[in-house]
Amino acid sequence: MSGLLDLLNSPMGKQLISGVSGQTGQPENKTADVLAMAMPLLMGAMKKNATTPGGAQGLMNALSSKHDGSILDNLGGLFGGGVDQSVMDDGAGILGHVLGAKQPQVENALSSKTGIDAGSIGQILKVAAPILLGILGKQTRQQNVNSPEGLNGLLGGLMGGGSAANKQQSLIESFLDSDGDGSIMDDLAGMVLNSGGQKKGGLGGLLGGLFGK
Repeated sequence: MSGLLDLLNSPMGKQLISGVSGQTGQPENKTADVLAMAMPLLMGAMKKNATTPGGAQGLMNALSSKHDGSILDNLGGLFGGGVDQSVMDDGAGILGHVLGAKQPQVENALSSKTGIDAGSIGQILKVAAPILLGILGKQTRQQNVNSPEGLNGLLGGLMGGGSAANKQQSLIESFLDSDGDGSIMDDLAGMVLNSGGQKKGGLGGLLGGLFGK
């Protein structure tokens, strides 16, 4: 898996979009829009947290225990009867740890970009966060990552690598460190929605500008 773009276009990604859509009652195309913007943002926030020794070790511990990737083995079961409350609570905990006080700002910014109410955005993020950590856990095992440096490299790789990812990462860090005006989100969303600012159809268009593909 070379990045989040490939993930969301994969059969698993389509299952994720469909499942989250069913869970929140939002149309699949809008759910895809939210995930396409939110997952790189969450990944970027995790990468930022992992730059501190404590943050990196905490993430490593989570990936080697609870978030080992097993959640991905049965997505059909996960979404089959509605997502289990324990998964939603887990997602809420992850978001609180990764986004902190910026969480409402992120939800409101994604809401204004997609037209989905902030409450539903919050639900989508709660489902997406444990799955994103599951993806990281699985990749960590497959690539035998056992150091903070290796983890940082893995996070960078999933974000696409190269200068586009670096630019995106600096935008994400600016946003997460900002004074709360939220204006950086316009720049980030502009990248996500492609550099021309005109929305193309499908996830490829959404993520094309972000990863320079």
